[in-house]
Amino acid sequence: MRICVPTEGSGGLDDRVGEHFGRSPTYTIYNTETEEVEVLPNTSEHMGGMGLPAELLAQAGVDVVLCAGLGPRALALLSQYGIKVYTGASGTVREAIQAWQAGRLTGAEPCDRHLFHNH
Repeated sequence: MRICVPTEGSGGLDDRVGEHFGRSPTYTIYNTETEEVEVLPNTSEHMGGMGLPAELLAQAGVDVVLCAGLGPRALALLSQYGIKVYTGASGTVREAIQAWQAGRLTGAEPCDRHLFHNH
């Protein structure tokens, strides 16, 4: 399984969880089977590139996203690609994965602060 966490940089499992899903500079992907870590730059239109973050993660074969929060549009797009989303992640990538494995992250809930601009 490939688990993705939006992150602030290229620190791998020790990097901080990004506050804003679509505008996080990187996405850290952890493969639970091989224990490999990949840091994917956010090249979406939110960062001056092309496409949307959900498309980028779908192309990378992500199965699950663990994030602090995200808007309803991002949630809908990730769901369309069959990517499960869990919100409430904080701390480091490692801590977010441990919280998810322990069942402490909630199912996908759109973030209140992003509802007003529909993304």
